[in-house]
Amino acid sequence: MDSLTTASPAAVPPVLPDPRPPRIWKFWGTALWGLFIFAAMFLGQLAVIIYFVLRQGGSFDVAEAIRVVGGGLTISLSVILGLPAVLLATWVAIRPTRISFADYLGLRWTSWRNSFIGLAALAILVGCWDLLSRALGREVTSGFMGEVLKSAQADGALWLLVIAFCVAAPMWEEIFARGFLYRGWSESKLGVGGAIFLSSLAWTSLHLQYDWFFFGEVFSIGLLLGYLRYRTNSLWLTIVLHGINNLAATIQTFWLAGSS
Repeated sequence: MDSLTTASPAAVPPVLPDPRPPRIWKFWGTALWGLFIFAAMFLGQLAVIIYFVLRQGGSFDVAEAIRVVGGGLTISLSVILGLPAVLLATWVAIRPTRISFADYLGLRWTSWRNSFIGLAALAILVGCWDLLSRALGREVTSGFMGEVLKSAQADGALWLLVIAFCVAAPMWEEIFARGFLYRGWSESKLGVGGAIFLSSLAWTSLHLQYDWFFFGEVFSIGLLLGYLRYRTNSLWLTIVLHGINNLAATIQTFWLAGSS
C-alpha cells in the first residue's frame, strides 16, 4: 500500500503594499472635478424641473411652466435631489485619490467648545447684517425666500421646504465647497487663505437668486464657515451651523410673512 503523503499547503504570496501613495487633487484637479460635481448637481435638480414641466401635458404653456419651475414644491424637490447627485459625483472624484471619503472631506466631529464658539460667531455675524439691513431701510429677509415659502405653503409642502433648505442644501453645499473645494485648494499654492476665499466665492455663486446685499452676506458667512473648517478640521461643524442658519432664516421669513 502506498504511503499517504500530506501535501504541504501552497505558499500564500505576501500582500504587497500599493505602490501608489494617496494623493490630493491640487488646484486644477480640484477645479475640474469641482465642475464635474457642479454639473451633477445641476442635472439632478434639472431632472425634477423637467419632470414637473412635462407633467403639464397637452400644449406647452410658458407662463404655467415658469410658475411650476418657481413653485415651492419644485424648488424643494430639486434641492433635495441635489444631495444624492453631489454625494455620488464627489465619491467618484475622491476615489482615485485612495483616501477615504470621510477623511478627504473632513467629515469628523469637533468639541462642544468649538461648536459653541462657531454658533456664537455665526449669530454675531448674521445679527450685524440684520442691523445693517434695518439701518439701510431694507427688508431683513430676501423676497425670494418669502415667495418660495408662500408657494410651498400653498402646495402643502412647507415641511418639504424645511428639509430641503435646512438639511439637504447645507449638506451638499458644504460637501462641495468647504469639503471638496477647500481640501484641494488649501493644499495647492493658494494656501488656506486663498482656499477659504475662493471656495466661499464658489459657494456664493450658488445663491445668485439674491440681490447684491444678500450676496455680500452669504459671502461673509462663507468666509466664517471656511475659517471654522480650517480651525476645527471638521466639516460636520460647518454643515450643522449652515443648517441652523438656514432654519433661523426660514423661521424668520415665516414669522415676518405672517405678521405683515
